[in-house]
Amino acid sequence: MTDSELDTVYTRLCKTMTELGEANAPLFLARFALLAVERIGNAQAALGLIDAARDGMSAPQ
Repeated sequence: MTDSELDTVYTRLCKTMTELGEANAPLFLARFALLAVERIGNAQAALGLIDAARDGMSAPQ
């Protein structure tokens, strides 16, 4: 995926969440994640992506 394509995908993701509203954004992201994991089709790759996404984030206090 080129940088331009990545930007297009990210922009669509953000616009879709905005259209759905703040209350629906977490459900949308969960559904998107499940669809992406299914498309990836590799448990170890998906687990690695989960860990990578978690890195640098902290749990709410």
